[in-house]
Amino acid sequence: MSSPVDALLEAVTAAREVWPDGRIEGTEGARLIAVNDALGVARRLLEAAATQVAAEIARQSRPELGSDGLAKANGFRTATALLASTLGTSTGEASRLLQVGDATAPRLLLSGNEAPARHPHVGAALRSGSIGAWAASAIVSMLDRVALRAAPGELDRAEQTLAGQAPGLTLDQLAKVLARAEAHLDPDGVQPREEELRADRFLRMHQDRSGMVHFTGALDPEHGAAFLVAIDAIVGAELTAQRDANASRDVDAPQRSMAMMRADALATICQHLLGCDRRDIPLRGATVVVRMTLDDLQSGTGHATIDGLAAPISISTARRMAADAGIIPVVLGVDSEILDWGRQRRLFTRAQKLALTERDGGCAMCGVPPGHTKVHHIRWWARDRGRTDLDNGVLLCESCHHRIHDNGWDIRVDGNGVDARVWFIPPAHIEPCQTPRLGGRRRYDYVAA
Repeated sequence: MSSPVDALLEAVTAAREVWPDGRIEGTEGARLIAVNDALGVARRLLEAAATQVAAEIARQSRPELGSDGLAKANGFRTATALLASTLGTSTGEASRLLQVGDATAPRLLLSGNEAPARHPHVGAALRSGSIGAWAASAIVSMLDRVALRAAPGELDRAEQTLAGQAPGLTLDQLAKVLARAEAHLDPDGVQPREEELRADRFLRMHQDRSGMVHFTGALDPEHGAAFLVAIDAIVGAELTAQRDANASRDVDAPQRSMAMMRADALATICQHLLGCDRRDIPLRGATVVVRMTLDDLQSGTGHATIDGLAAPISISTARRMAADAGIIPVVLGVDSEILDWGRQRRLFTRAQKLALTERDGGCAMCGVPPGHTKVHHIRWWARDRGRTDLDNGVLLCESCHHRIHDNGWDIRVDGNGVDARVWFIPPAHIEPCQTPRLGGRRRYDYVAA
């Protein structure tokens, strides 16, 4: 097995080859991306090496060694304090390195022999430089939470799946995958966690001396879903109106921040409920979509998901929500209406958008909620004579839509229906190999091996 320092040296050497002069200002785009990628690998390998060192420092500083422990001998109360001080980081970051190191390093038995690491797949991904310590910590934490309730074989398969799925995801995106993986591994735990969240919901309000009204709050997924959909629908409509207005002017009008727009959206909803005579609230078509399988619906077990929310909900909650107005229960595995309109329609229907939301989950490229997206033709309606069919549609936000068209990206859909995979293919001037990048819901969904 190669030394962690050797692997790190190779990564630094690779970075030096694409960045030989050490100057970055004015660097051509493709080389700048190559430098960033090389530094990313080097950083992850450095974190991997640090976790191994941290694990051994912790082993040599264990409490039973007393004052002879490594940390205390060097003037520190604990291994965490030693690492935080010498690495110049927080105790929380030092604890994370220790946690990952302990979970991915071979265990030393009382007999002096070595036993395999508790999480070998995460350790292998960490040592290869494909994931960093933060991602490793998130995966390990979730697996340890469900370890007593999941079958050992299922736990190992889940670890292998997650270690392979994590590369390329941001920590926020990985959190979505882990939430769904946890619901799959521990379905009986979804409802208790849900009840805890429901018990913790709150809204606090007060008015300061200037007259400004302040409020803070937290909503569980069941109550928060309608809130997010309503706010996103109004903000999305206003963003579209702003773009249209700016396109007709030579100078952009002053822009409100996203936080201001959300505050205005909440005020608009409240004014409407108080009986104002305005009828221009753009909530038409804004829908809370609750998704579950037919088997789970019939058996009452398993879990469901809500568009725009990462945390799964229990089937009992899904059934209760499905009885409310303005909420569409999407049961996968049953027949639906005919959604392909060929060339008879240029614009996609609302039903088609709901179906594509099942496949894409939001913007298929960046993942923003469905309320901020529109259905766009993959093969253009005018230029390519593209049909207004599901397999020729994709959900995109305005920003990603422009980026795809302006920079020459291609989109490919493999498969049919909600299980299809959407791939984004970069142009050669961005990535010479043009490696397809997985998009849509499948990028974030947890699919058990």
